[in-house]
Amino acid sequence: MTPATFRAQFPEFACTSTYPESTVEFWTGVAGSLLNPERWDNLIEQGTALFVAHHLAVGQRDLNSASVGGTPGAVSGPQTSKSVDKVSVSQDASAVTLENGGFWNMTSYGIRLLTLARYVGAGGVQL
Repeated sequence: MTPATFRAQFPEFACTSTYPESTVEFWTGVAGSLLNPERWDNLIEQGTALFVAHHLAVGQRDLNSASVGGTPGAVSGPQTSKSVDKVSVSQDASAVTLENGGFWNMTSYGIRLLTLARYVGAGGVQL
């Protein structure tokens, strides 16, 4: 997968100053080492794209944190509530996260990747 192909599939990562070619290429290479093309078969491109998107989103989160004096790489789960003055909003993150999803639950891309990986890893099914 080329960065251009990736950006065409995920236009939200089109900005090359925010998401440099070298970073997209780096994560594409990691995906190529970790995702077995024989196992993924015709879903390898989708798996690779979701893998790259997940890592770019996590990396951008770290950059955003560092830009305001936070610690890049600090681990946090999905935000489930927020209060401003007298207004409070809560969400049920368990409705959209995957059981035992860990790191992959940090982004919607990771959740989609893990869902596909579980299908791919399930093997053949007989009825």
